[in-house]
Amino acid sequence: MDNRPDLSPTLTDERRFQLLVSGISDYAIYMLTPEGIIASWNAGAERFKGYKADEIIGHHFSRFYTEEDRASGLPARALKIALEEGKFEAEGWRVRKDGTRFWTSIVIDPLYDETGRHAGFAKITRDVTERKLAQEALRDSEERFRMLVQGVTDYALYMLTPTGEVSNWNLGAERIKGYAAEEVLGQHFSRFHTPEDQAAGLPAVALKTAAEVGRFEREGWRVRKDGSRFWAHVVIDAIYNDDGSLAGFAKITRDITEKKKAEEALAQANAALFQSQKMEAIGQLTGGVAHDFNNLLSVIGSGLEVLPLNMQDPGSLKIVESMRRAVDRGATLTQQLLSFARQQPLKAEKHNLNNVITGFEAVLRRAGNSAIAFEFGLAPDVRPVLVDAPRFETALLNLIVNARDAMPKGGRLSVTSSNVRLAAQQVNGLDAGEYVRVAVSDTGTGMTPDVVARAFEPFFTTKEVGKGTGLGLSQVYGFITQSGGGIEVQSVIGAGTTISLYLPAMEETPDEACSEPRVEDTDADKALLVDDEPDVLDMAAALFRTIGYEVFTANNGHDALDILTRHKDISVLFSDIMMPDGMTGVDLAQQARKMRPDLKILLASGYPLPALKARNAAIDEFTVMNKPFKLAELAKKLRLG
Repeated sequence: MDNRPDLSPTLTDERRFQLLVSGISDYAIYMLTPEGIIASWNAGAERFKGYKADEIIGHHFSRFYTEEDRASGLPARALKIALEEGKFEAEGWRVRKDGTRFWTSIVIDPLYDETGRHAGFAKITRDVTERKLAQEALRDSEERFRMLVQGVTDYALYMLTPTGEVSNWNLGAERIKGYAAEEVLGQHFSRFHTPEDQAAGLPAVALKTAAEVGRFEREGWRVRKDGSRFWAHVVIDAIYNDDGSLAGFAKITRDITEKKKAEEALAQANAALFQSQKMEAIGQLTGGVAHDFNNLLSVIGSGLEVLPLNMQDPGSLKIVESMRRAVDRGATLTQQLLSFARQQPLKAEKHNLNNVITGFEAVLRRAGNSAIAFEFGLAPDVRPVLVDAPRFETALLNLIVNARDAMPKGGRLSVTSSNVRLAAQQVNGLDAGEYVRVAVSDTGTGMTPDVVARAFEPFFTTKEVGKGTGLGLSQVYGFITQSGGGIEVQSVIGAGTTISLYLPAMEETPDEACSEPRVEDTDADKALLVDDEPDVLDMAAALFRTIGYEVFTANNGHDALDILTRHKDISVLFSDIMMPDGMTGVDLAQQARKMRPDLKILLASGYPLPALKARNAAIDEFTVMNKPFKLAELAKKLRLG
C-alpha cells in the first residue's frame, strides 16, 4: 500500500501546505491561538517534544518552558513581543514530555485573517542542542586554555598579529617584561629587542623565518620596561587559518639569565681548572729540568774554580772568567725556573707590604725611564701578610720592567696597595677571605686575550729576540702561588695593563710588629737625585753611593716632591735645573725648602751660570754645580752644604 501524500492536481493549495508542514520532521511547526493555546501539531513537534497531537492540542504552549522561565513570565512576554514587534526570536532551554531538556532556537510570528484581525501565532522551534553543547565545549576549552596561559608565570606567552603587534598578554609576560597588558597590547613586539637587534632587523627576520619555515628559535638579550636586560630563550610559531592563510604568531619567551650565568661560571671554572692543571704540569717538568741543569752547572762551576789556580796565561784566565759569568747566568736562569715550579724554598715573614715597597722604591724608580711618570698609591691601613720580602721585591721589579717595556713612548706607571675581601673563586684558585692587593698598572700597548692566557707560561714572550727570557711573569706566578696567593691580569689593547697580586691578609696584633723594610745600610744618609736623562741620573747615583749615600731617584719634579713627602729622612736634594715637565730644578728646590727648611739642596746644569740667572734670579738662593762634575767636587759641596 502506498502511504505517500496525495499531491494530485485536485488538492487545494491550503491542503498542500498542510501536508508540507505536517511532513517536516526537523522543525517543530505549530499554530497557537491568540491566548497561546496549541491549535496544530506536526511530525517535527512530536519528535522534538515527545507529545502526540491528541496529547497536546488544546494545551497552553508554556508547558514546554522550564519552571524558571514560567516563573519569570517569559511565555507571555514572548507572545507580547511577537504581537508588538512582528516577531519574537530567541534561544533557550525547553522541556520534553519525559522531563529532559533541550536547547532550542525559537521564532514566533503573529498571524492575521483576511480582515486584519489577529488570528494567533505561528511557532517554529528547532533543536540546536548539539550546536549549543559544541559551543559550550569550545568556550570551556578556550577558558581552560586562557586560565592555563594566564596561570603560567615562568613563561611569557602571547600572540602576535601577522605584522608583529601584540594581541594578547599573560601574567608571565607581565612578570618577565614588566608591562601590564594595557600598556603593550597593539604595540609592535620589536620594543622588547635591544637597540642593536632592532638596528640589525632581527625582529623582522624572526617573523619572516617563522612564516616561511613554521618556527623561529633563538637565545639573546631582551629589554624590560625599566630598561634592564635579561637573557631570553625565544620560540615563535606561525599560526594558520583553516584556509591556510597566516593568522599570526604564538610567541613563547623564557628568562634564562640565571642559567646563562651558571653556564658561564661553569665554563670559567673549567677553564681555570684546565689552566691550573696545565701550569702544574709545566711546573713539574720545569722543576725537574732545572734541578738537572743545576747539577751540571755545579760540576762546571767547581771546575772553573780550580782551573785558574793552574793557569798563568792571562788570555786563558779571561776565557775562564767569561765561562764563569756564563755559569752565573745559567744559575740565575735555574733559580727562575725553580721559582716558577714552586720548588724554591721561601723564607716567609710577617711584613707590611707598604714598608717593603717603600724600602724598595728607589730601585723600582731606577727601573723606569724619564718618559714614564711614576705614581705610588699605597693605602695607609694595609694589613700584614706572610711573605718572603726579597722574593716579593724581585716579583714587583719584574712587573715594573714589563710595564716599562710596554710603554716605549712613555706613559704612566702606578703601584697601588689596598685591603680587599674576595668571594670564593673571584680570583682564580683563591678561597673567600681577606687579602692584600698590590697592583702594577701601565698605560702601555696592552695584551690580547690570547696573550693574557699564556702570559705566565715559561719562555713565552712577545718581546723581540734577545730582549726577554719569558721567565719574568712565570717567576712572579710561581712565587705568588707558592705564597698562598693569586694573580690577576686585566688588559685592553691600546689602553694598558693592570697586574694584581693577592696575598692572604693576617690579623694585626698590637704586640706584634711587622718586619721593617729592608735597606742596604740603615745608618747611611739619604739623597734624592732628580734628572730627566737616565744615563746622567745613573752616573750621579753611582757617585753618591761611592761616598756612602743611600740614593732615591726621580726623573721629574713632581715625582721628587712625592718622594720627599713620604721619606722624611732624606737629607740631600740634588737636582738638574732644566727639566721638560714644567717644573724646573729651581722650582723644585723652592718647594722642597718650604717643605723641609733643613734640607741640603744642590743644583746642577750644563748651562753657564749667568744664562741661568737671566732665566730665574732665584737661582742665587741655592748652590749650583756645573756639569760635568768630579767626585771630589761633589764631596766638597756636600760637606760645605
